[in-house]
Amino acid sequence: MTQPTPATSVKNPPAKIPCTIVTGFLGAGKTTLVRHLLENNGGRRLAVLVNEFGDIGFDGSFIEGCGITGCTAEDIVELPNGCICCTVADDFIPALEKLLNRAQPPDHILIETSGLALPKPLVNAFNWPAIRNRVTVDGVIAVVDGPAVAEGTFADDPEALAAQRTQDGAVDHDNPLEEVFEDQILCADLILLNKSDAIDQATRDRVKAEIQAHLPKAIKIVETSHGKVEPALVVGLGAAAETDLAGRPSHHETEADHDHDDFESHSFAIQAVGSPDILAARVAKAAEAAGVLRLKGFAAVGDKPMRLVVQGVGRRIAHHYDRAWTPGEARQGRIVAIGLKGFDRGAVEAALNG
Repeated sequence: MTQPTPATSVKNPPAKIPCTIVTGFLGAGKTTLVRHLLENNGGRRLAVLVNEFGDIGFDGSFIEGCGITGCTAEDIVELPNGCICCTVADDFIPALEKLLNRAQPPDHILIETSGLALPKPLVNAFNWPAIRNRVTVDGVIAVVDGPAVAEGTFADDPEALAAQRTQDGAVDHDNPLEEVFEDQILCADLILLNKSDAIDQATRDRVKAEIQAHLPKAIKIVETSHGKVEPALVVGLGAAAETDLAGRPSHHETEADHDHDDFESHSFAIQAVGSPDILAARVAKAAEAAGVLRLKGFAAVGDKPMRLVVQGVGRRIAHHYDRAWTPGEARQGRIVAIGLKGFDRGAVEAALNG
């Protein structure tokens, strides 16, 4: 009698490492959320890929310098060479593979996109053969600036921006800012309405209703302040977003449809200032320059040992000390301004230098 052939033993394939994509418009609070998740990691080994629009990326240094226990320089990977959704093959895939190939790969990877990036091309990149069996998109988190959406715009002077778009023949769609914002929330598995403490409940309810009106499916909107949210709400969604591209509509269905001809950035050197209020006042004045959308950077204050970080979106200026200047480090500040193509750099520089 012929004996049955024993079943071949098949090892279970290794579990995919989950990745959370944090998207959101300029100044919405993405970096603050990422730092909060790092500080409350629940014993998980977390790594961060961070991308900022422009020649100099500050967000990675903000995270590195925050003194989070267990978070080392090798856990923070900056991609400063352009918008992450436009440099997938050249920058993102190699950076992700480097993390995956570590002797002790991370348990979870946080990916902070530029404020001008579209999340869908990045989600699609997880289907690339080199990584598709090793990682999955656990969830796309869209961080929304509550006060900015409540104002109905993403800059402080919509009339001036509209006039500039009319004069600029290179702009081939009505509102590039709104399109980027909509693409971010349309791709989301969870939306965080951040800075909720800056608007009243009636306004929060109105903003949530406006966001929900744009969504093709039910997506939970959670009110947050300063990026503080229960990590279990953000990490561990199990969305496998890369398998659900059809359910994430976009104004720009291909990478070729999306470029940054509408926007540009420039870095300005900043000398030490006498007080935080002086720097805040200068940044506020610079933010009034035509076409400016956001300013972000740091400076030295007198002989204080800590570095002062400042950022401004419209009339909202925030600042805080983030870390000590290291021995031998030049106490030279820098501010990056991001704006519409052709924004008034001269006015920004004059304002920042007092």
